Amino acid sequence: MKSTRFITPLFGGSILFLALFTYRPAFCRPPETTSATQQLSIRDGFFTTDDGIRIHYLCAGRMTAKAPIVFIPGWRLTASLWQEQLQVFSVDRLVIAIDSRSQGDSSVALFGNTPERRARDLHELMARRQISRFVVVGWSQGVQDVAAYVQEYGTASLAAIAFVDSPVSHGAQEIVDHKESSQAALSRLEGYELDPAEYAAGMVRSIFRKPHSESFIQHVISQAEKTPPSIAVAMLATDLFGKDRRPALKEIDCPTLVIASASSPLLETEKEMAESIPGARWFVVPGAGHALFVDDPEVFDDHLALLLKAADRLSS
Repeated sequence: MKSTRFITPLFGGSILFLALFTYRPAFCRPPETTSATQQLSIRDGFFTTDDGIRIHYLCAGRMTAKAPIVFIPGWRLTASLWQEQLQVFSVDRLVIAIDSRSQGDSSVALFGNTPERRARDLHELMARRQISRFVVVGWSQGVQDVAAYVQEYGTASLAAIAFVDSPVSHGAQEIVDHKESSQAALSRLEGYELDPAEYAAGMVRSIFRKPHSESFIQHVISQAEKTPPSIAVAMLATDLFGKDRRPALKEIDCPTLVIASASSPLLETEKEMAESIPGARWFVVPGAGHALFVDDPEVFDDHLALLLKAADRLSS
C-alpha cells in the first residue's frame, strides 16, 4: 500500500479539498456491465466552437416537450461519468453530457480554459442543437461554468439548475476568505507538475467513498490524464481565483437544487450558497464522496427527478 498527500479539486468557490489518501489496489464491486441496448442508446456528438475547438459530448434520448438536460463534469473529468443519468433520464427527453474543452475527447485548447469560455461553449452547443430552454447540472468545476453562464446569458433559457457538491468562487477574495486552503492548493501545484500520473490516480480514487470496479477507476484515471498539466493548472487558477461568481446567484429565478456530499469540507459554504438562491432546495447525501451521483445514483437521481418535475410544471 502506498500513501501520498495531494489535493482533490472541489472546484466551487472556495477551495481544494486537502486529503490524505491511502491507495487500495482492489475494489469490492465487480466490473459494471451494460446491456447492448443501453450502450447503443448513448451516442457521440461533436461540434466546433467559434474559436476552433472541437467539443465532444454524449447524448441519449430525443427532443420532446420536456426540457433537455445538460450535464457538465468536474476538473479534468468527462461526460462518461454521467452514464447512469444519461440512461435513466433519456426515457422521456434529450440528455447531453459534455467533455469540456481540454478534457476527455474534446480538443486541447491553448487558450480559453476558463468557466466564462466554457459557458460560451455551452451556449454555442445549445444554439447548434436548436435548444432554446434546458436544465443544466454542473458538478465541481461545472458549478463555476453554470454560474458563468448565468452571469453572461441570464436565466431565460434555463428551465432549472442543479449545483452539485461545490460552491461558486469568490474570485481573488478566495485568498482572503479561505486563506489556508488557498495557500495549500497553490503550494501543491509543483507536486502535480512533477508527477502528474500519481496525482491523477490519487485524485480520481479520492472522489469516491464507495467501492467501484478497478476497470471503472482505471477508465476515469485515463480520461483525467488527457488534460495536460499546464492546461489543468491554468484551469485551476481561473476557476478558483479568476472571478467572483457569487453575483450570479442573485439572478437565479428558476427551480434550483444544491446537493452536496456530507463529507464535503465546503458543506457550510455550499449551504450558504443554497440559502442565497431564492427557493433553492438543499440536500446532503450521506456516505457518498465528491462524485456523489456515481457513489449514490439512486438518491441523486431521485432529487434530480424532483427538480425536473418542478421545471416541467412551470413550462406546461
